[in-house]
Amino acid sequence: MAALLGGYSIPLLGTSVFVAILTYLTYRLLSDYLHKWFTMKPIPEAAGTYPFIGNALQFEANAGDFFRQIEDLTRDFRDAPLFKLWIGPIPFVILFHAETVEAILTNSVHMEKAYAYNFLHPWLRTGLLTSTGDKWRQRRKMLTPTFHFSILTDFLDVMNEQAEILVKKLEKQAGKGEFDCFSHITLSALDIICETAMGKKIHAQSQSDSEYVKRVYKMSDIVSRRQRSPWFWPDFLYNYFGEGREHDETLEILHSFTSDVIKERAEILSNTESKGDSEQSTKKRQAFLDMLLKTTYEDGSTMSHQDIQEEVDTFMFRGHDTTAASMNWSLHLLGSHPEAHGKVQRELQEVFGASDRPANMEDLKKLKYLECVIKEALRLFPSVPFFARNIGEDCHINGFKVPKGANAIIVTYALHRDPRYFPEPEEFRPDRFLPENSAGRPPYAYVPFSAGLRNCIGQRFALMEEKVILASILRNFNVEACQKREDLRPLGELILRPENGIRIKLEKRKPQT
Repeated sequence: MAALLGGYSIPLLGTSVFVAILTYLTYRLLSDYLHKWFTMKPIPEAAGTYPFIGNALQFEANAGDFFRQIEDLTRDFRDAPLFKLWIGPIPFVILFHAETVEAILTNSVHMEKAYAYNFLHPWLRTGLLTSTGDKWRQRRKMLTPTFHFSILTDFLDVMNEQAEILVKKLEKQAGKGEFDCFSHITLSALDIICETAMGKKIHAQSQSDSEYVKRVYKMSDIVSRRQRSPWFWPDFLYNYFGEGREHDETLEILHSFTSDVIKERAEILSNTESKGDSEQSTKKRQAFLDMLLKTTYEDGSTMSHQDIQEEVDTFMFRGHDTTAASMNWSLHLLGSHPEAHGKVQRELQEVFGASDRPANMEDLKKLKYLECVIKEALRLFPSVPFFARNIGEDCHINGFKVPKGANAIIVTYALHRDPRYFPEPEEFRPDRFLPENSAGRPPYAYVPFSAGLRNCIGQRFALMEEKVILASILRNFNVEACQKREDLRPLGELILRPENGIRIKLEKRKPQT
């Protein structure tokens, strides 16, 4: 009889323990949710917020429509210092004023990226974009020297070579009516980042059907859709009912490509050094990957294959899409504003004269008005339209208490339209960024490359690339935009892209004397 009872007591005990654990976890999750709900109750919120699902059901599935929802909300709450949204059980405070943005970006406690960045982890793992804490500090310290001015100078040759290829492609479009230039510019940026980051020519400009190229965009779209769909945040639901299989297939192709390149470069470097050619190899143009393969931690150990792949994948993703978007928006704006267009070309004439030589570093320093154009394009159309941080401890933002564990979304697109610092904010005025006009503007009113501790490590690289490509185009062509601003319909995904491309007309410029 005792044995029989014993036989029943084990499963009964197991069931009781399971129920107890489930009850405890439910209690903890519910109490945490209610704590945040009541703490944040005074913060203005969007209409139609429901318990547990928040505002998730209101979000449009289409990326363009979703972005316009966020844009409309920031307009509706323009006079409020902040407002909140709930995505599932997670609260987000929306920030788009310089003083509230500064409170988050200058505080090292809030350095961790928000929950939504977790969906980038399978692809980028915890590289510089997604890591936090000691790992981020260590990596940032290690990687900063790889963006030294002297190293960027070596990358200039690659940029000029790819700009020349782009100009030859665009010559075929000149004088033949309007066309979409978005993919042309993007593929040139992809060729540049592949060669500078990995030392690998992928010939994207001539082979635009590259599988790697397609999968980079596919993965960006997949991640963006998942971020907007909290019902697909749990992995098991995403894998069974969402795009889990497509995500994994795409991931396999992306990782296989960069992994193979890393192995190939490591073997070349090893063979070179074993033959005693290390001095010769240092004189040869180095890619970002070559520097990573030689980089050591403070204890003298080298980076593992996975460490290196994290950073290569991160720079491949963040290093081409952002610059490509910025250059496309710049071309549209110059093509829509003949006065600014002419001013840029006059500056190029002063710097280059009748020469068709490639740009050097001294030339780029002199292109001050072109730099103002790029900065104004990034104000109106920031490549990263919003980014987010995890609130690391209870804090007050403009008098409102925000609990630890909430997320803060900084809406760059709206921040850059604050009329206090950018009068008539929808107007394209590059002169805003002349030194005399920038004086006194709060540093956190304009953050196209983020700001504070986690500002973009590659911003000098990006600005340099954009100057080289745009200067090459405008030295060779006159540009006319074929769309009005309202036709562009920006898509606020991971990168701000126009839904309908950038349609322009090109006219070949006559040789200048």
